[in-house]
Amino acid sequence: MRKLITLTQVTLDGIMQGPGGPDEDPRGGFTQGGWVMPFQDPVVGEIMGEIVSVEFALLLGRRTYEIFAGYWPYADGDNPIAKAFNKATKYVVTNSLDTFDWINTRRISGDAIEAIRRLKESDGPELHTWGSGKLLQTLFAADLIDEFRTLVYPVVLGRGKRLFESGVPSRGLALMQSRSTPKGVLFNTYAPAGATAKGSFQPENPSKAELTRRKKLATEDAEA
Repeated sequence: MRKLITLTQVTLDGIMQGPGGPDEDPRGGFTQGGWVMPFQDPVVGEIMGEIVSVEFALLLGRRTYEIFAGYWPYADGDNPIAKAFNKATKYVVTNSLDTFDWINTRRISGDAIEAIRRLKESDGPELHTWGSGKLLQTLFAADLIDEFRTLVYPVVLGRGKRLFESGVPSRGLALMQSRSTPKGVLFNTYAPAGATAKGSFQPENPSKAELTRRKKLATEDAEA
């Protein structure tokens, strides 16, 4: 059984769009691409090097594949990420691409969820999903992710495509590891932890003032 691990660069307000440069993903009028670059330092490089030091295959959405295929095959051959990506088998979820110029690329089409389930059940190395925001929403909803790795950057953008878009199912996560860099990037690793736990600071018998507040809030919500 293969593990499916996601790796996402994300802002403090949850944006994952266009981390690598202004031209990477300007869809929707997004003009703030390249927001990770001011925070690159040797520790971030060390973290990335550790991630790609193990054998893995890539599971990517079509747009992320096209971004990667336009860059990594032409990058410095001594770059550890380029070496790992060029060597890895790349599974691309797409119904529009039929041919691939990047070596070791295979297509997943049709019922992607069923195909990914079969892929996870097959023999082989870990499956790593980098970026691929649209695919991530599908993987979240189908509970196919075994480990979430996030690089959280200390910047707020206010708009853009998010790691967890509205409508994804509620889930609990358990923090397995956390590491910080000199420039304030947090590398966090989470494992799925089942249903979201709930609780309340309120006593079993709330005060009259609290009951009045709840009634007022319900009225305001109905009028909105």
